[in-house]
Amino acid sequence: MDKSWMDKKRGSREYFEGVAKFVEFASLSARNGKILCPCVKCVNLISVLPNVARDHCWGSGMLNNYKVWKFHGESAAATTATVCGSSHVQETINEYGDFRGMLHDLCPPHEMAPEPMEEGPTVQHVAEGMNDEANKFYKMIDDVDKPLYEGCTKFSIFSAIVVLFQLKTLCGWTNKSFTMLLQVLKDLLPSDAKWPKDHYEAKKIIRDLGLGYEKIHACPNDCMLFWKDNVNLDACPCCTASRWKTNEAFVASKNVSSSKGKKKVAKILQWFPLKPRLQRLFLSPDLASSMKWHVNGRTNDGVMRHPANSEAWKMFDSKHLEFSSDPRNVKLGLAADGFNPFGIMSTSHSTWSVMLIPYNLPPWLCMKWSSLILSAVIPGPTSLGLAIDVYLQPLVGELRELWDVRVQAYDASSKETFQLRAALM
Repeated sequence: MDKSWMDKKRGSREYFEGVAKFVEFASLSARNGKILCPCVKCVNLISVLPNVARDHCWGSGMLNNYKVWKFHGESAAATTATVCGSSHVQETINEYGDFRGMLHDLCPPHEMAPEPMEEGPTVQHVAEGMNDEANKFYKMIDDVDKPLYEGCTKFSIFSAIVVLFQLKTLCGWTNKSFTMLLQVLKDLLPSDAKWPKDHYEAKKIIRDLGLGYEKIHACPNDCMLFWKDNVNLDACPCCTASRWKTNEAFVASKNVSSSKGKKKVAKILQWFPLKPRLQRLFLSPDLASSMKWHVNGRTNDGVMRHPANSEAWKMFDSKHLEFSSDPRNVKLGLAADGFNPFGIMSTSHSTWSVMLIPYNLPPWLCMKWSSLILSAVIPGPTSLGLAIDVYLQPLVGELRELWDVRVQAYDASSKETFQLRAALM
């Protein structure tokens, strides 16, 4: 499409016709009948009806530097190819997933509050300033649209890293092997490729996706966690066991800052915070609707098909009316078990995983592996017994906070923000 009209005087016939053509084009990729408004006040942060976006651009003007309509279905790679005379080149990034759509689900745009509409192209709307989430979204969306190197139409910086991390997970690559692969690819790619040099730099690129975990040091005898008030202790106050592994180099040098004498933790709990993972369940419109199935979609005919049909569920609802009044409040199941991660049965080792099951989902979804929420990985080598209580402290703390304080979440199916609560059934 000819975009020369964007440089014309606002109010001219060419400008009005150009905006109308833009809105017609953008409507093809509308989500739930709405598009992001590119006027100078909404700056692609607010979803509105197409005719409202047209009025805003007529009245306030369209962003001057918004030449590639990447938020409205236009591909930066395809545009470059057309300019270079190779219109047959198509962007093939969707072979590996809709990364821009994924980011929209992770960081949904703000919805404009209903307001009276005026006649003519003079309607204006004052958008709020960009918050931290919007800044993160813009940074990631820029990485999605930046080609890996000049002329690359298959991968952006972001999509290449995400695909490699997916392969790392599926194939069980170590961090060291992942770094070695990145270094080989860096030598193979053109010199202008924006490519991370190691695993740490690659993780920084996708850190804002919020899929990380926290490491919490633990007593080697499972007495306590070096956490909160005890975070600075070097030994367990219960059994006096050292927080650190015995290290001869460290004992000899007595120099903590030395690379040879660096302290190594005896035992580490890997904890996956629950709140961001519950919030993410509601960022996908389809999944957010499924999270309300236990109220809106369940057949209540007395047949036991789901925990929602049980007497325990009904008793919980009757005792906690405020909690049960909002179907979006999450009811969780918990499962924990030990396993040998090495697959050598002659070796005695027991690592424990703690899983959470979102019972709000229908039965054909809630027990699928993709719906399970990993809460903690408790290291071995011995079986825990009652000591599992020590390692459940971070989860219990979060559950108490989700019950008493709540956390703000965005429901993509109803396009509204709400206060999310959770309970362990």
